[in-house]
Amino acid sequence: MTPTKFAIRRVRLTHYRSIKSCDVGLGDLMVLVGPNGSGKSNFLDALRFTAQSLRDNLDNALRERGGVTEVRRRSTGHPTHFTIHLDFEWGSGAGHYSFSVGARRNGGYEVTRESCHVSTAAFGSDKSYFELKRRGADVEIASSEYRIPAVTADRLLLVALSGSEPFSTVFHGLAGVNVFNINPDAIRTPQKPGPGDLLLRDGANLASVLDQLSREEPRRKAVIEQYLSTVVDGIVSADRRTIDAWETVEFRQRVRGSAAPWDFTASSMSDGTLRVLGILTAVLGASSRLTSPVGVEEPETALHPRAAGLLLDAMREAADTRQVLVTTHSPELIDGLDNPDHLLAVRSLHGDTTIGRVDAAGTKALVERLFTAGELLRSDQLQPEGADEALRLFV
Repeated sequence: MTPTKFAIRRVRLTHYRSIKSCDVGLGDLMVLVGPNGSGKSNFLDALRFTAQSLRDNLDNALRERGGVTEVRRRSTGHPTHFTIHLDFEWGSGAGHYSFSVGARRNGGYEVTRESCHVSTAAFGSDKSYFELKRRGADVEIASSEYRIPAVTADRLLLVALSGSEPFSTVFHGLAGVNVFNINPDAIRTPQKPGPGDLLLRDGANLASVLDQLSREEPRRKAVIEQYLSTVVDGIVSADRRTIDAWETVEFRQRVRGSAAPWDFTASSMSDGTLRVLGILTAVLGASSRLTSPVGVEEPETALHPRAAGLLLDAMREAADTRQVLVTTHSPELIDGLDNPDHLLAVRSLHGDTTIGRVDAAGTKALVERLFTAGELLRSDQLQPEGADEALRLFV
């Protein structure tokens, strides 16, 4: 069965970490390019924060980031709220979801606003929606739902409505967003066997995920191994290997002078090999009926420059079935991107992050094939639209 792609088409952020305000459209494959510390990771983190707040809870998402005072942007004027607004679509539906979190005294917080509007072909022209506004103890709720569950200041209402269609699709689509930062050492460390239905952020449970793919999605696993063999010469396969009550990843690799491939566990493989396998599994290994967007942080780390281009090919293929978002500052990774619609340029000016489409000069150079995206990056010419006009893209 072909999975249904759940995609985020527009992201608007206000006072989220280093981002004062942004309004960015997203395609199926988007690469955020910019210097270290420019705010690329903060943009992806806003999506991961949303998913974590829905999948786990808002408190855990804030605590992991140091509390609400560390998440809301620090600046003159001392903003007390941050807002995340996402426009989304899937096969038969579209809509938007947003929420604002306000800081309270003594490190506390509350959800001050939350809204979701959805229209689906299955439910005709009528829209399903809810709107929540909170000011202290006063709460106003308007909704198309006949019954609204009890709400609290530290929980998102979408979680409580996740069992009601079409909010269920929105919940699972957003809660399923993952942003990966693959850690080779985590993959090397033997793990207790798990269900393998969701790859962890650092890739630690890669063995369990590969095992599930081999049973439920063997074609997808074969594609992952094919790409892996083009990046790492001689690799034939990667599978789960059990050692007593533990498991790890076992590779089969051709060795000169041997008629049959040799077996190597993850502990014997290079950082680059483990990172490539983790990234390929993250973007190509979707096995659910509803595929959520996936983000990858700096996939080029520990890779030979030649391998970066091959990895981009895999991401292009993955974008057919799920939305792929990538952060990078690697010219080799983006050298094959000649369509400026796949690029978002990121800059930081006086502590404020600017995110936008590549400016007119860079777009002209790419469209007319005067320079490659990698060449523009090497010469520091990938600038966001309006970066020299006092944040033209921002409110």
